[in-house]
Amino acid sequence: MSRAMNLSLPQADVRRLCLAQGVSISAIEPLLSGGTRLVCTASTGAEEMRLRLRGHLIEGEVKRFRFYRPPS
Repeated sequence: MSRAMNLSLPQADVRRLCLAQGVSISAIEPLLSGGTRLVCTASTGAEEMRLRLRGHLIEGEVKRFRFYRPPS
């Protein structure tokens, strides 16, 4: 199972929900097409977030930035 998922939620909400569930984030980035790409550190965390956020999962292709560098 993939640790990555695309969600139709703002990045701040995704961070808050992961923190509340005790799921660690490996990478997080905004999507060009709107929403957030989340990569969890562990597959168990990813599965937990998929179950909790199933109504916000984006299926199929999404537009991402060609190169994304998180703000420092």
